Amino acid sequence: MDLDLRKLRYFAAVAEHLHFGRAAEGLYITQPVLSRQIKALEAELECALLVRTTRAVALTAAGAQLHEEARRLLAAADTALRRVRDADLGTRRLAVAFSPGLHVADALRAFAARHPEVPTDVVPAPWWEPDAPLRDGRAQAAYLRRPFDDTGLRTVPIGHERRVACLPVTHPLASRAHLTPEDLDGVERSGPPIRRTASAEEKFELLASGTRGIALVPVGVAHAYYRPDLAYLDVPGIPGVQTVLATHAHARDPLLRDFMDTALTTLRAA
Repeated sequence: MDLDLRKLRYFAAVAEHLHFGRAAEGLYITQPVLSRQIKALEAELECALLVRTTRAVALTAAGAQLHEEARRLLAAADTALRRVRDADLGTRRLAVAFSPGLHVADALRAFAARHPEVPTDVVPAPWWEPDAPLRDGRAQAAYLRRPFDDTGLRTVPIGHERRVACLPVTHPLASRAHLTPEDLDGVERSGPPIRRTASAEEKFELLASGTRGIALVPVGVAHAYYRPDLAYLDVPGIPGVQTVLATHAHARDPLLRDFMDTALTTLRAA
C-alpha cells in the first residue's frame, strides 16, 4: 500500500498535539478537513489510529507505531526534496546532528571559515535514538553520546561527560551538597520511558512530579533542561558518558572529511 505523504503529515501533526484544533491551526487548514483526512487514512490502513472523545484525543497502539514510523518517513522525504532542490541550484550542503546539551556551534563556525560557500544545517538527535538522523539521511555527521547503535558507522571519540543525579526538590536527598553511589542504592531510578517517543521535556516533567524517582543524566542535558523544581547533584565515583563524532563508515566525501577533521580539533579543545 502506498501512503499519501500529505495524509501522513496531517496525522503526524495530530499525533504531536493530540488535539485536532491546534493541529489544524499549525497546518493552516480547517478542522473538518483535517478530520476527514485522518478518517480516510484510517480507512486506507483498515485500523483505528486515534481514540476520540469530546475532551481528548489519544493514540491507539497502531497510531503510536505509525507516529514513530511517520517521523522517519517524513524526515526522509524532506531530506530527499532538499537534495533535489540543492542539485538544481548546484548547492552543496552539510547537516550535522547533535544530542541534547552538546554544542556544535564552534565546529560549524570553524568549518564555515574554511568553506563559506557551503550552507550548514543542524538536526536535533532524539535522545532515545540518536543515530536516527544519520540513518535516515537528514545529517551527514553527528556529535552524539554513547550508547547508540553504531553498526555501519564510523565513530571518533571526543571525550567524556560527567553525569549528575536529577531529582525533584521535594526529594529527601535533594538538600545534600552531593550524593555518593551508595546513596543511590535501593533508590528507585528513572528507567527507559514507557513510550519510545516520549520527549526529554516529558521525561523531566515526570521527574519533577516525583513519580519517576531519580535519573542520572549527562551534565549538558541537565543544563539544557534546567528547571527550579528539580535539583541537580554531583555523584562522584559514577562513570560518565563518552561523546563521539559519527558519520557513515563508507563516507568518502572530501567536504565531510574536512568537517570531521575540523570538528575533531575544535570539540576536543573545548
